[in-house]
Amino acid sequence: MKALVLSGGAGTRLRPFSHSMPKQLIPVANKPVLEHVLDNIVAIGVTDIGIVVGDWEPEITAVLGDGSRLGARLTYLRQDKPLGLAHCVSVARDFLGEDDFVMYLGDCMLVEGVAEAAEEFARVRPAAHVVVHKVADPSAFGVVEMDPEGTVRRLVEKPREARSDLALTGVYFFTPDIHRAIAAIEPSERGELEITDAIQWLVTDGAEVRAGRYHGYWKDTGRIDDVLECNRKLLDGLVRRIDGEVDEASELSGAVVVEPGATVVRSRIEGPAVIGAGTRVEDCVIGPHTSAGRGCALTGSHLDYSIVLDGAEIHRAGRLHGSVIGRFAVVGPVTDDDNRRRLVIGDHSRVQVAG
Repeated sequence: MKALVLSGGAGTRLRPFSHSMPKQLIPVANKPVLEHVLDNIVAIGVTDIGIVVGDWEPEITAVLGDGSRLGARLTYLRQDKPLGLAHCVSVARDFLGEDDFVMYLGDCMLVEGVAEAAEEFARVRPAAHVVVHKVADPSAFGVVEMDPEGTVRRLVEKPREARSDLALTGVYFFTPDIHRAIAAIEPSERGELEITDAIQWLVTDGAEVRAGRYHGYWKDTGRIDDVLECNRKLLDGLVRRIDGEVDEASELSGAVVVEPGATVVRSRIEGPAVIGAGTRVEDCVIGPHTSAGRGCALTGSHLDYSIVLDGAEIHRAGRLHGSVIGRFAVVGPVTDDDNRRRLVIGDHSRVQVAG
């Protein structure tokens, strides 16, 4: 089996960050979402992985390289225009050959992994096996209608009146039959080849299409609030590790990770929290569910439930809650240390926060 990871798209819902980096490289618990995806794929024994990329190809290849660091062999496949998920499969046709494959959206987090779905696909080997999750608002997703035995009867993209609350998660298992279906469909009204149309074509053609419910934690990290929530979930599984330097005047409680080369001075950190390699934390209070990336400088500030990307600086910024600070951004100072603020600051920004 091979894998196909989709890492194109503009990421408009994650602006301003997606102006200067691909959304799939936004860090969750100090690791890009895309690396979490690849970890899940390698965990099911699939190491031959194609990654569909667009204009952000240089940034993605710079982070992932050839995949050997992750235990995989990566092949980069260029999609010049975002013409739909099924079009991505067409772009990857030569790479996929006649192999079965798992297709995985590069901005989706399934924290407990996809081993159960992979085992079910291998056991039954239908033409397609989709992974679904129960949602409160089906109108925002591709929705699957299936019988009690797991056979898919119908797929509907963002229905106005849904007859099911089971949404596609962004993980699909396919046999080569999917290529025949993609060749048979036409672009949708928005000019894209929809993977839901291709799967529905298989259903209509009489092929076996099945769905399996995912009961773990699933999040499409397409919005800032989703990234923060996902960061919280992953940090809840953190194991305390202190590899950097912590002075005697500092207090660390709970699951705190201080990575090699990081320094904590006269500060209090309450876990779960992670301080990235080479980051200096001085005269700060760092609350739960906060992750600071590599090479950051944090002084005289109070952060909780926040993400600080690599190279950012926060100086005397009072209290920041539910904030995301972009790479190499500079924030501070404030005049009122008691205010509770929420900031979304893009990469390379310089912001003075007034009280």
